[in-house]
Amino acid sequence: MAYFPFFVDLSGADGLIVGGGAVALRKIEKLLPYGPRLTVCAKAFLPEVEAVPGLTLVRGPFTPDLLAGKLFVVAATDDNALNMEIAAQCRQKHIPVNVVDDKEKCTFLFPALVKRGPLSIGISTGGSSPSGAVHWKREIDRLIPEDAGDMLDYLDGLRRTVKEAVPDGMARAAVFSILFDACLENGWPLSDRWLDGLLGGLKLSGLKEELP
Repeated sequence: MAYFPFFVDLSGADGLIVGGGAVALRKIEKLLPYGPRLTVCAKAFLPEVEAVPGLTLVRGPFTPDLLAGKLFVVAATDDNALNMEIAAQCRQKHIPVNVVDDKEKCTFLFPALVKRGPLSIGISTGGSSPSGAVHWKREIDRLIPEDAGDMLDYLDGLRRTVKEAVPDGMARAAVFSILFDACLENGWPLSDRWLDGLLGGLKLSGLKEELP
């Protein structure tokens, strides 16, 4: 059965990664753009891990007290027995856990990610084919403009103005759809004249002639 793609706000959330090698580094690099506070526990760390700013490094063996207050845990050691122990303790404490290379021990999976600012697209095959997830990530990555995140930030900046000008929810949704399409087709920022015309109630049939 497929995994349901929950999207979670990790900004400022506490996470734990157990392991200091290359696999742990890849997980760190995937997570950090989403703003969590990461504690990394290992007996030894790759220099690349030590060089990552903002990490809390705990040099030593894993101890259960490290799980306190954690929103999620990643078991990324080369010790299968230790990974199993971490997973079992997380399950008992209802903490989501990802165990590298062991789908059956995971309660969440890392998707292949396409990210453009606030836009985040995750692709998962439920662990059945990581290569397939990477393939479709590349295909989707080619479809999404590099400036898509900047465009979404611009549209987000218009939300308050649109909400004040268009109180009706259904009409407001239509306006947001028009704004999105206009940005895709004609670039952004949109001209003040065109925006004023749209929000002032221009007939939709005439909008294309007024596009910036």
